[in-house]
Amino acid sequence: MKDNAKDIPGMGTGPAAEAEARSYAAPALEKGLDILETLCRSEQPLTQKDIAQRLGRSVGEIYRMVACLVSRDYVTLVDENTYGVTTKLFELSHVHPPTHRLLFEATPIMQRLASELDQSCHLTVYGQGKQVVLCKVDTPSGMGFAVRAGAELDVLISASGRVLLAFQDEETRKLRIEESLQRRPEQADPQIDSTLASIRTAGYESIPSVQVRGLYAVSFPVLDAQGRAVAALTVPYAERIDQLQRKSIPEVTQALGQAARTLSSRIGGMRAPSSRPIRPGTAAPTAPA
Repeated sequence: MKDNAKDIPGMGTGPAAEAEARSYAAPALEKGLDILETLCRSEQPLTQKDIAQRLGRSVGEIYRMVACLVSRDYVTLVDENTYGVTTKLFELSHVHPPTHRLLFEATPIMQRLASELDQSCHLTVYGQGKQVVLCKVDTPSGMGFAVRAGAELDVLISASGRVLLAFQDEETRKLRIEESLQRRPEQADPQIDSTLASIRTAGYESIPSVQVRGLYAVSFPVLDAQGRAVAALTVPYAERIDQLQRKSIPEVTQALGQAARTLSSRIGGMRAPSSRPIRPGTAAPTAPA
């Protein structure tokens, strides 16, 4: 593993930053993590020699660390000389369920976003051909559009649903489209693949609603470490004719994108690249929030 100043939050680049990054290095910890990652990626148990070869190290460099991992129950001796990972990492990962972590991190981010934009926002997750509103924050001024927490929303025709489909591997995406069509066969769209490809390229979806006249939905993915959408963060943009200084849709898009990237980072996921600017005058298909 290479030390890199840009990988440390809040640290700049250049010789000074690189020197500071080196002061954060923890070679023993990195060696232990390398061993765990190597064993996790292997479909069969490995000997210490196998592990050392895959890491480009000698057996002498890793044997104490392997012994330590065995004593802490992260690694087990499968037979006389091969090692494999135990279920301890899996068990630790479930001490705090993913949904609990997502809600815990999302709530303050969504509250700040709603306050900044004076718009409501909501977080949805996919489930069996539909999406469920996990949580929502109302418009701070008290007047605006919002969905109910726990509400079930369509997938194929909504901005948030399309985001949840677009940022998946191909197999998962096809399965979810099939599940969504079983629930709403009338929403079949021969252009859905190209629509989702465009969303992946843009990094988000931004379209007028077909359910509420005058409403505009902007939705960004919340990504896991593999770049898959575990949730969609959405602002159902409602224009107020009595507010001259209302945030514009491009401003909402920028703020929402930053909020989604921050949330992705907070849950240990991948920060999506900055969104492509909205092109003035570009026509878009309509969809609900």
